[in-house]
Amino acid sequence: MAIEVRIPTILRTYTDGQKAVEGTGTTIGDLFSDLETRHTGLQDRLVDGGELRRFVNVYLNDEDVRFLNGIATELSDGDSVTILPAVAGGAGAEPRPTGVVVGRRSGGMR
Repeated sequence: MAIEVRIPTILRTYTDGQKAVEGTGTTIGDLFSDLETRHTGLQDRLVDGGELRRFVNVYLNDEDVRFLNGIATELSDGDSVTILPAVAGGAGAEPRPTGVVVGRRSGGMR
């Protein structure tokens, strides 16, 4: 059973730069174990304590597996799995005053 797995840029060091790899398995967990046999270190970046890591999102055919059965989500031949790191930021940042440019020198001062 062939499953296409799309790999985010940050994890491509484990797949020799490949954007997508193929794997097999009857569940997401089995698929990650299979990928680990060819792409050592990848599974540790995705799973911790038998669950998906907190800041990793995994989609099966565009559906978040956390809303299905997590790593126990069943797979079928031809499925597509996308791994996306969670993106965070912006919270707690102080707003800049209007008209202030950060990182540039003003005209007359050097």
